[in-house]
Amino acid sequence: MDMRQTRNSFLVGTLCLTLAGFTVVAVCKKNQETASVNDRQRVLHALNRFTFGPRPGDVDRVSRQGIDKWFEQQLQPEKIDDAALDARLAPFRTLRMETREIVENFPPPQVIKAIIDGKDSMPRDPGKRAIYEAEIARYEDKQDRKAEARKSDDAKNTPSAADSTTPTAPLADAESGNKPVDGKIEDITDADKAAEDEKARRREAKLYADMKAEELLNLPSDQRLQEIMKMPPEEQRALLNARSDTHDQVMAALSPEQRETAMALVNPQQVVQSEVMQAKLLRATYSERQLQELMTDFWFNHFNVFVGKGADRYLITSYERDVIRPNALGKFEDLLVATAKSPAMLFYLDNWLSVGPDSDEAQGLRRKPPNRDFNRGFGGRGMRRRFPAPPPPRRQAKAKRKLDGLNENYGRELMELHTLGVNGGYTQHDVTEVARVFTGWTIREPRKGGDFTFEDRRHEPGTKMVLGKKIKEHGEKEGLEVLHILAHHPSTAKFICTKLAQRFVSDNPPQPLVDRMAETFLKKKGDIREVLRTMYKSPEFWGPETYQTKVKTPLEFVVSALRATDANVQDATPLLGALQNMGMPLYGMQPPTGYSMKSDAWVNSSALLGRMNFALGLGNDKFRGVKANTATALGAPPPADAHQTLTAFEQAYLDGDVSQQTHDAIVKQLDDPQITRRKLDDNAPTPNAGAIAGLILGSPEFQKR
Repeated sequence: MDMRQTRNSFLVGTLCLTLAGFTVVAVCKKNQETASVNDRQRVLHALNRFTFGPRPGDVDRVSRQGIDKWFEQQLQPEKIDDAALDARLAPFRTLRMETREIVENFPPPQVIKAIIDGKDSMPRDPGKRAIYEAEIARYEDKQDRKAEARKSDDAKNTPSAADSTTPTAPLADAESGNKPVDGKIEDITDADKAAEDEKARRREAKLYADMKAEELLNLPSDQRLQEIMKMPPEEQRALLNARSDTHDQVMAALSPEQRETAMALVNPQQVVQSEVMQAKLLRATYSERQLQELMTDFWFNHFNVFVGKGADRYLITSYERDVIRPNALGKFEDLLVATAKSPAMLFYLDNWLSVGPDSDEAQGLRRKPPNRDFNRGFGGRGMRRRFPAPPPPRRQAKAKRKLDGLNENYGRELMELHTLGVNGGYTQHDVTEVARVFTGWTIREPRKGGDFTFEDRRHEPGTKMVLGKKIKEHGEKEGLEVLHILAHHPSTAKFICTKLAQRFVSDNPPQPLVDRMAETFLKKKGDIREVLRTMYKSPEFWGPETYQTKVKTPLEFVVSALRATDANVQDATPLLGALQNMGMPLYGMQPPTGYSMKSDAWVNSSALLGRMNFALGLGNDKFRGVKANTATALGAPPPADAHQTLTAFEQAYLDGDVSQQTHDAIVKQLDDPQITRRKLDDNAPTPNAGAIAGLILGSPEFQKR
């Protein structure tokens, strides 16, 4: 390691230790000693808690508008113009598609397999057809490789006469590739050969991709996609997976729809996931409806769904767009019902497979269609009559076998994580009864992007008892009744308001505040806006002990840095990788608990090192497709002196509220050649403003909100 790397590592290590120790202890002590929060700090505090971080000039703008008026405006997002964000999201067509349409345009493996098996037909549209053909070729290639691997294994396991022959001399075998080394024969295994062949193939593919990209640049833009679609699948992958300026120029000339088609030739599922993830980052960064985006993130995390589970790769787009965001500031019961009926949640927690043990489905019986006249005459449901069903075909019986059984996943998480909380007063008996209630809540063709449906044949008959309340047999309405009970339960009010206070106030919110919020929750029938108003108007929210004490999650940190630097994000993909490295991939929390909002989950040396590296990379434009405009916050070009530049950025990004310890740690590094660079035309040193900005963004003070 050279001296430059040593100095840089020392700086990163020093600031990480500062954040881990000084932030948690000294800063909290400092805030406790602060008598009050002044007017400017109040605005900054509100911006840090109700947005993903202030942009250059936001503090002054909100101060002129009036903080109360600004907050009320944020509570009514439908009245806020977000046209600039809409323009950024326009290229992502999947964001506006229904799930079935997404599956049709960007087929998952199940759809491709159905076509190969002759169960479905190929689309007629040339663009779609090219995607399907590329996926079929990829599938067949994979099957061929598996067959070759099986043949190789069979050959190795077959004894031959040569196996018993031991060579008496270290002879070179030209055909096998074995060579004498120190008197012994060195075996070149099939794996070694395969590895070398793969390296050679990749080198050849890269050369081809560069040549083909240059060739495509000479064609009119409307012909480029046609040429790409004519290429064999392997050559398409080589070209479209390349990362170079030439490749970027080829893709930039395509329309958004053409770009999607081109990338889907390589991996259609990845197009869907990439677009919804990039959109989340872009919304958080550029939306004027900041509180709505914060609450959308909060509720998605609360009603967590994992993008890596099967059909949810396709269902999450609709889940966030149609279930979470429209209800983020509405009534909690509406949100709860919407999540319960969401195909994404039904699939994630396996409720779509749940079958009542005594249901018609489980008993192998079918129900006779009700006599409408009979029902009308007696004002009831009619008699429940069952008749033996004919034996299903063998294939059908095998497919249905996995549906047998009561699944308690959703019933448990509904009460433990979504409503009552772990100490909310429910028992295992309640979990089982709730699971019985929600049998029959399922999905119509989930792998084709189907919607919610209620299957009466799978529903468990009979009366249920939930939290001491009798739930009479009433089909789908039983579930709605249980959701209503849970949504208005005092334990739910306490649990939800505690989580909201932890997100917006402190990791350990004052109990009187939680109690007042819970009282509003119950009184206003779960009106989320009213609960937030109660929190906003509370003295606890504005107390000096809460000012800048919350540590940002990786998502909050990355987005706040983008907003502070007025960054122009043309391609958010590298930022998704940065979040992955920091331990918070978007939609990537597998357990239903969601990501922790508490500081101790994110304050560790590895995570903090990743944050510092991200901040330095952002300041120095190391992320392809992302351009930080560090000078915007200064309102003028950076000063020529490194110390003056540091002071200017401290004021711009931290509002001048920086500890002496952090300031001194950075000052010691200003002579580092990575921080101070020289002009080409003379020997006058010029400060690297991007690097200094990165150090401020990675500082303990910027990590807090």
